[in-house]
Amino acid sequence: MVYTHYMLSPDPQRFVIPPISSAAPGPLYQQIIDGIKREVGEGRLRPGTALPSFRALAEDLMVSLITVKRAYEDLEREGIIHCKQGLGTFVSEKGAELSRQAKRDQARLLLRQALRESTESGATNAEIIKMVREMLEQHQEED
Repeated sequence: MVYTHYMLSPDPQRFVIPPISSAAPGPLYQQIIDGIKREVGEGRLRPGTALPSFRALAEDLMVSLITVKRAYEDLEREGIIHCKQGLGTFVSEKGAELSRQAKRDQARLLLRQALRESTESGATNAEIIKMVREMLEQHQEED
């Protein structure tokens, strides 16, 4: 009951990323990275927003301190966040732009893989284009 109540009326000041799980694909630190990138890229975490400390986020997500530290280090190396000694960790000014670019790069990679699979299956360019158009229309209807 407490969990359901929290989900219906979360504190707007609270930092929230999607749940992470050892059963989900990918390592825990990567799930944290992906969650933060998604929140930054979609504008829910704006430039200058303070992120929780390693310890606080590790406690909230029930993961080790080392897992959160690794995620933050990777995000800082990518320029999504930056750490200020003694002040904390913050979303960088270019965080949203860099996060969206990383998503576009990943989309290109996945599209290349899909095109390779399609052509190896014998699909023609016209058939591939038709599939993509249908998928785009479905996606727009879902939104």
